[in-house]
Order: sequence, then C-alpha cells, then structure tokens
Amino acid sequence: MLLDRVSSGLQRKKRLAEIRETAKLARFGAMIPISGSDFVQEVSQAPEDIWVVVILYKDGYSECQVLLQCLEELATRYPATKFVKIISTDCIPNYPDRNLPTILVYNNGALKSNYVGVHSFGRRCTPESVAPALCQSDPVLNDGRSSRNKQSREAVLDGVRKSFLEKVVAEHEDDDGSSSD
Repeated sequence: MLLDRVSSGLQRKKRLAEIRETAKLARFGAMIPISGSDFVQEVSQAPEDIWVVVILYKDGYSECQVLLQCLEELATRYPATKFVKIISTDCIPNYPDRNLPTILVYNNGALKSNYVGVHSFGRRCTPESVAPALCQSDPVLNDGRSSRNKQSREAVLDGVRKSFLEKVVAEHEDDDGSSSD
C-alpha cells in the first residue's frame, strides 16, 4: 500500500515535469500577424532555438488563403514553431504579386529556405503536403513534446506521416459512417 502511494507520487511528479517542459517548448500554437516594423524583432531576432515560418500574402488571392489555412492548422499542431503572416508589400516594398504566396523559413536570424507559390507543395495544397516540404532539409516543425536533442528531421517527418495516416483513417471512417444510412 505504501509502495503504491510512493510509486503513484513519483509518477505524478514525473508527469508534472513533462507538462512543464512541454509548456516551455510550446510557446505559440497560432498564426501571428505582424507588420513590417515587427519583422526584425519577431523573425530575425527570434531565439536561436526557434524556427520561424513566415508567409507573405495579400488578401483576395485564393492561393494565399489556401496556404494560410494550411499554415494555421500546422501552427496548432506544432506550437513550438513560430508561424507569422505579413502582407507582402509591408515586408518587401513592391514585392510582385505573381510570387504570392511566399513562405520564408528562418532560424537563428538567417533565411534557411523559401517557397514561392502553392505549386511547391504538390497538386493539392494541404497541411499534409506542406509539412514534409517545410522539413526537407531541417526539422522546422516542432510539436513541443520532443526535447531539442531528440528533434531531428526524421523524427519530424515520422510525426507528419503518422498525423497524415491518422487523418486519412479518420476521414475514411467518417465516409463509411455517413454512407450506411
């Protein structure tokens, strides 16, 4: 009986420590709108352990809206990665509309990769097609559950694949359930 209480107390302490660590890592969880004057502080001067995904967009462009929706969903799935959106011409004066939407990926104050247009993400622009593209060369996406040491490109891609499969299975189950009327 006493041993059970001690064991239960240790498990509780361990779980609380895990929750605190996750809360420290999971700082964001949503798309953050910024202006041109915020860019340096929010992107270039972000802490070195934070990946920042920036979308340059304009209202009224359907491709921008599709990619914004994908990134908003990814922001909730990967709260330790910072996602920001900025109107293209607020960030870069005279930025050509033909290049919209554009994603810029920063880490440690430096541009690590960029993606121009939705065609960079396959035939259908979905969170499941955007996530692997963002992680092609670096572990950009971080769910806040993995420590920095464990976070690798392969681990991120494995998580993206697992999430994709779970979504496909859930959608298939919904289709089966609705067709059995």
